[in-house]
Amino acid sequence: MHSITANGATIPALGFGTFRMDAAEVADVLPEALRLGFRHVDTAQIYGNEEAVGAAIASSGIARDQIFLTTKVWVDKFAPADFIPSVEESLRKLGTDHVDLLLLHWPGGSDVSRADQIEGLNRARASGMTRHIGISNYSSAQMHEAAKLSAAPLVTNQVEYHPWLDQTAVLAAARELGMSLTGYYAMADGKSATDPVLAEIGARHGKSAAQVALRWQVQQPDVVVLSKTAKAGRLPENLAIFDFELSEAEMAAIHGLAKADGRIVSPQKLAPHWD
Repeated sequence: MHSITANGATIPALGFGTFRMDAAEVADVLPEALRLGFRHVDTAQIYGNEEAVGAAIASSGIARDQIFLTTKVWVDKFAPADFIPSVEESLRKLGTDHVDLLLLHWPGGSDVSRADQIEGLNRARASGMTRHIGISNYSSAQMHEAAKLSAAPLVTNQVEYHPWLDQTAVLAAARELGMSLTGYYAMADGKSATDPVLAEIGARHGKSAAQVALRWQVQQPDVVVLSKTAKAGRLPENLAIFDFELSEAEMAAIHGLAKADGRIVSPQKLAPHWD
């Protein structure tokens, strides 16, 4: 597995995401993911599974410094009085004295100024609660705004990314700012696994359509991808994406799947005006 370097952070290019996984599912699948070789784990306050994630890591036998751990502050904790206590609670639940990456979860849904939100991230970093800071679901304009406001460098913007969603503008902003893009919903809610274009490309490499979708992301410079499965039996397939390479023509064909209405996640009041 290779890693991405962004503004001083070294991030494993393939992560295990825990969105929509309850505690029982995390307890069932995450230990196996760690055993097989995943070393990047993503959670969030709003997921309600930080304790289960922390327990799985603690019982894995893998040294804490070998795991890149991310969590996200929810929008109702952005106020200066609430921000640090919420991170302290996350650390308690995760059973660790720090995370590797702390993100603001959405740009909307709060009356707290952007400057105060970014200051909260910087306070958490300065106090040693997190090694790195970043943002999630930001537009390219918001990325530039956040970077100007932050004393410490931002290392990623975590956004929806899959073959049906063109994120050219966000990727360009990330590269200009020295950041990475971390993609979630890589399987496009199951669409990737059954797409004929991805399946045809996969057949040439002896890989599944889902593996092609993941490979397409990690093969792009400065892109990290979060894979997610509630079935432990699919973990080896998700990991086996570093032993083949897509051609330029294959990469272009996958980029060509993007559609104007390809976005899946855009909750009212939380989402920005997308690029």
